[in-house]
This record gives sequence, C-alpha cells and structure tokens, in this order.
Amino acid sequence: MRRVSPDFQRARRPEQVEARRTAILGVARELLAERPVSRISLRELSDRVGLAKSNVLRYFDSREAIFLEVLDSVWVAWLDELEAELDALGDLDYERVAAIIATSISRQRLLCELISTMAAVLERNISVETARTFKTRAAGRTERLADVVRAQVPLDAEAAGHFAKAVFILVAGLWPYANPGEAVATVLAERGAPAGREMFVDGLTEGLANQLVGLAVRAGQSLG
Repeated sequence: MRRVSPDFQRARRPEQVEARRTAILGVARELLAERPVSRISLRELSDRVGLAKSNVLRYFDSREAIFLEVLDSVWVAWLDELEAELDALGDLDYERVAAIIATSISRQRLLCELISTMAAVLERNISVETARTFKTRAAGRTERLADVVRAQVPLDAEAAGHFAKAVFILVAGLWPYANPGEAVATVLAERGAPAGREMFVDGLTEGLANQLVGLAVRAGQSLG
C-alpha cells in the first residue's frame, strides 16, 4: 500500500502540489485496477494515499473529479494509439474503420469503465469549475477523434463530429451489458450468449458501421 512521507504532507511549493496531485491520481488508477469506480470511496483512496480526506479535497473538489482526471488521461492515450493504428493501415472502408475503433477501444477496459459511468456518476458531484474544465477537454478529445476518422473516410466536419460523439454514447450503453453481474453472466452463458468482449466488439462494430454509412448516405443525398 502506497503511503506518503511527512515531508510530502507538508509540501507547499507548486512542484510539490503537482507531485501530490500525481500521487493521488496514481492511487486512483491502482484502485481502478482492483474494482469498479462505484466501489471506491474517497475515504479508501485517501487512506491509501496517506492523507486525510480534507487534504485530498484541497487538490480535487470531489472523488468524482479525481476519476474524471483519470478518464481524460486514458482518453488521450487511447486516441494516440488509435491514430497510429489507423495511419499504419492505409486505405480503409467504413466497416473496417468501425471494426478497428471497436476492437481498439475494447482493449481499453479502464476507459470503457469510466465512460460508462461518466454521465450518471462522475459528472454529478463536481464543481462548476471542474465541469467547465472537463467539458472543455472532452470537446477537444471528441474533435480529435473526428479528425482521426475524417483522415480515413470522406465525411465532412459536422458528420465526423456526430460520429465521434456516437462512439462514446454507444460505448457507455454497451459496456455495462457486456460486463454483467455474476448471476446475469451465468444465465447468459446458459442461453448461449457470446462472451462479454465478443458481445461488446460485435455490437459496437455494428453500431459504428451503421453510423458511418448512414452519415455518408445522408451527406450524399443532401448534395444530390
């Protein structure tokens, strides 16, 4: 279990403040590797960092604000990976782009977990300033995803932006169904349902392909 030193607790300089924020985020990620965000309390996180809850709240205004910061960092990391993967493959059609995105994001379990709780949990107990910062960053990440997709398929900026938003809406909806509780998972297996990851990738690929093709058709019709 990670504990900070007394010197760390007395830190006051900007670089020490940043070090404390980094330590808190590091512990948050450690806990997320062990259990879902819904089962992590601020008290547990604070205890593992080695700070009182009140001290943790000097650096993040709530538990949810900490996990939004983690979400942003893994979002950026995924976009870096996706862009490199798509660039390396050359010419692609709509269905192939959809499949690559679905497969790529399925490997990012933490990102999918946080996206699926973002609207219902993580954005509910935060300050206006945290909300403003996160939404500004989120808009930038969504715009970047739209640009990555436009580099591969012929969509205009508006259509690509719509698609980029749809990626996260579909992930948020599909992820919980692909990762049910033990009882539901048992029943699904009895009924011959596909494994969770397969269900997620297949469902997301289908949904994203439909989005891309539909947006392309609509654009063609408007031009005709």
